[in-house]
Amino acid sequence: MEIQNIGIIGAGTMGSGIAQVAATAGCSVKLFDVQQPALDKAAVKLEKILNRLIEKGRIDADEKNRIQGNIQYVNSLKELANADLTIEAIIENLDIKKKVFQELESYVSDTAIIASNTSSLSIASIAASLEKPERCIGIHFFNPAPLMKLVEVIPAVQTSQDVLDTCVTEITRWKKVVAVAKDTPGFIVNRVARPFYGEALRIYEEGIADLATIDWAMKTIGGFRMGPFELMDFIGNDINYTVTETVFNAFYQDPRYKPSFTQQRHSQAGYLGRKSGRGYYHYTDENANNAFAKANPDTDEVVGTYIFERILVMLINEAADALFWNIASAEDIDNAMTKGVNYPKGLLAWANEKGIDWCVSQLDNLYDEYHEDRYRCSPLLRRMNKENKKFF
Repeated sequence: MEIQNIGIIGAGTMGSGIAQVAATAGCSVKLFDVQQPALDKAAVKLEKILNRLIEKGRIDADEKNRIQGNIQYVNSLKELANADLTIEAIIENLDIKKKVFQELESYVSDTAIIASNTSSLSIASIAASLEKPERCIGIHFFNPAPLMKLVEVIPAVQTSQDVLDTCVTEITRWKKVVAVAKDTPGFIVNRVARPFYGEALRIYEEGIADLATIDWAMKTIGGFRMGPFELMDFIGNDINYTVTETVFNAFYQDPRYKPSFTQQRHSQAGYLGRKSGRGYYHYTDENANNAFAKANPDTDEVVGTYIFERILVMLINEAADALFWNIASAEDIDNAMTKGVNYPKGLLAWANEKGIDWCVSQLDNLYDEYHEDRYRCSPLLRRMNKENKKFF
């Protein structure tokens, strides 16, 4: 099936970003939102983005006009009737998504593909609301969509192979790196990344180090672009906490995904991060990076190395377990973490570098100390250590 006409539902940051990506790739795009001000804001924002790209020499005026000409802004869902592929990017509410999908299906052709950009909801549940559930699939972009290379493509149990193949081909044509993931809570990134936040919060709650020291360790020793607390403030503590809670409940309260009372209290207090002016750091300066710079972390390398290695091994364990349960291929898991959340290395490649025996030993030491199931070693790591194997 050839994809030419694209529908986007929701003109927020994500929806407008996806529209820009598709329009840049040469597709005819209709961006829908019920709120006309949202459409107007999206058009103004695109104008500014494209002007900046011209200033940087990335595109010329003709390219700007071509991209803008490829996008129509519409406030009636019926306008998406000719879409070959529609991607929904609205509020993370299953009932609302189902209602929108059911209405959309009444307008589009029998062969049209209907996709959700959900980051955490079941694609199978969304697909079940359609008369033709085989046409439904997850296509999860990362914010900001024009800049982030990764797109997770998630087939539901109902999704046809043709729909999956078509979407992988099309998203690849949009110059994105595709990682195909099983329809399970959090898919790849929002599952595997949980310890980056959860273990950092645990270390902080135990009093091992303050949050600035934890961030310093992950950036300076680990090579991450942002520390866990900086990143939670950037994402929004309310959003990050909700995703953690969703994954925790979806995995039947598996202690590995247990939410933090610290983050819950920050959310309840309105300390949401950069967007509220206060999160784990205070954001009173125009330059948000100054918030971390003023925090005076303890730069003791012994403490820093302990923090980094403890969080790293928990991340590796989660990545290994995702592979153990066939959530995605080893290559796609590592691509997801480097291209989706800018990790300095793929976690499975990192496991090879540190040594599988080191990973098992670190996890067993943590389990022996805490006797908590959150520190259980993945069966895959234990098996690979026994058989002296590597991931790649």
